[in-house]
Amino acid sequence: MGRRKGRAISGWLVVDKPAGITSTSVVNKVRWAFGAAKAGHAGTLDPAATGVLAVALGEATKTVPYITDALKCYRFTVRLGAATNTDDAEGEVIATSDLRPTDDQILAALPAFTGDIMQIPPQFSAVKVDGMRAYALAREGEEMELAARPLWVESLTFLSRPDEGHVELEMVCGKGGYVRSIARDLGQALGCLGHVLMLRRTWSGPFDAEDGLSLERIEELAQSPELDAHLLPLETGLADLPELRATAEGAARLRNGNPGMVIASDVEYGDEAWASHDGQPVAVGIYKAGELHPSRVFNL
Repeated sequence: MGRRKGRAISGWLVVDKPAGITSTSVVNKVRWAFGAAKAGHAGTLDPAATGVLAVALGEATKTVPYITDALKCYRFTVRLGAATNTDDAEGEVIATSDLRPTDDQILAALPAFTGDIMQIPPQFSAVKVDGMRAYALAREGEEMELAARPLWVESLTFLSRPDEGHVELEMVCGKGGYVRSIARDLGQALGCLGHVLMLRRTWSGPFDAEDGLSLERIEELAQSPELDAHLLPLETGLADLPELRATAEGAARLRNGNPGMVIASDVEYGDEAWASHDGQPVAVGIYKAGELHPSRVFNL
C-alpha cells in the first residue's frame, strides 16, 4: 500500500495573518497543523501586511476562485512625502517632497480612485513579465513598463489623519487590487508622493479578520479536534452563489461530471449556482432548464 500524504479534510480556515511572513508560509503551517493532504489560499497578502488570509483545505480549494473574485476590505496608512521602489515601507526611498496636502485636498482626490479604474501594479509584484515574476526582475534592478489593469473600487474612505505626514484610509475593492498602487498614485495626484506604511485586510468575501485564528493559536491546537472545530464548511466559499437542491439521481449524475436534475427556485437560465444533496455540496456549474451543468465536482 502507498503511504498516505495527509488527511482528506475539506473546509476553510480564517487566519489572522501576522506581519513578516509570506502567505505561502501561512498555508504550509495550516496544512501541517491539520495534517491535510491539500491546501491553498484566496488572495495573497504581502509579507508586511496583516489580516484575513482565507485558507482552503481539500475539496474547498475548488471554491478558491469565488473568494478571489469577491469584494475585499483593506485598512491602510499612507505615509505622505516619500516614494519608495516597492511602494511600501519595506523598500528604498527614491524621492521625497516637503509638500503636505490638507484633509480637504485628500478628500477631493479620493473619488478619482473609485468605480472602474485602471491601475499599474507595483514594480515589486507577482505580475508576470515574459514568464518571470516582476519582483524577481525588480530585485535585479530592472525597470519594467507594467501594463495598467482594470480594478473595481467599491469605496475609498478617509478614516483619520494622525498627523500631517500620514493618512488612514479604507478601501473596498474587487479582484486584483494593489493597495500599494493606490498609495503611490494618490501621492502622485496630491503632488506630495506616498507609500503604504501599514496594511490590514479586515474582511474578504464572507471571511472576517475578527473570526481569524492567530498562527500561535493554530500551532497550539495543531493536530487536535479543537482545531478541526474551527474549520468552516466548504460551501462558505460559495456564499455569493445561489444554492440548488439536487435530486438523488441528479446528485449521482453530477458526481460523475454529468448534468444533473436540480430543484430550482429563482435561479435563471445561464446563472452560475451550486447544488447540494442531503446537506452536502455536490457541484458548481451553470443552471440550464432544470439541470445543473457542472464545472467543478466535490468529492466529499
